[in-house]
Amino acid sequence: MRVMAVGVFDLLHAGHLHYVEQAKQLGDELIVVVAHDDTVRKQKHEPITNQELRKRMVQGLKPVDEVIIGNPPTVPIFEILGKVNPDIIALGYDQKHSIKAIKKGLEDNGWGQIEVIRVEGLADDLDGTRKIIARIIDLWSGETGGPYEED
Repeated sequence: MRVMAVGVFDLLHAGHLHYVEQAKQLGDELIVVVAHDDTVRKQKHEPITNQELRKRMVQGLKPVDEVIIGNPPTVPIFEILGKVNPDIIALGYDQKHSIKAIKKGLEDNGWGQIEVIRVEGLADDLDGTRKIIARIIDLWSGETGGPYEED
């Protein structure tokens, strides 16, 4: 069974590793789609690392068999399925996508045979990019002016 996982994967962290580990357990082959820079800009924020670097980082994760860069936002979202041909789409625990809406979109576009599964999250307080950035800001904005004090 071929599993597809999709994400931005900016500032690669333990939550990302946990996501791809869980996704890999759903099948034999894991294809990860790293979001196109233009898609990240449109849907989230300016990416901290570019799509080629994010692709390279994700490819280095042991559970991942292949990584491709997703289509830009001008291309229909379901077009990527023709490249990957997944049996399962694994969603991260914190991805805000509705499984019901995705299944309807899959059916409407001729991909109704694909199963959609949300994986479990990592029990850690720094399991997401925004949480990590917030923690760094907290460390640097403390009364000491940062984690390093001059003597």
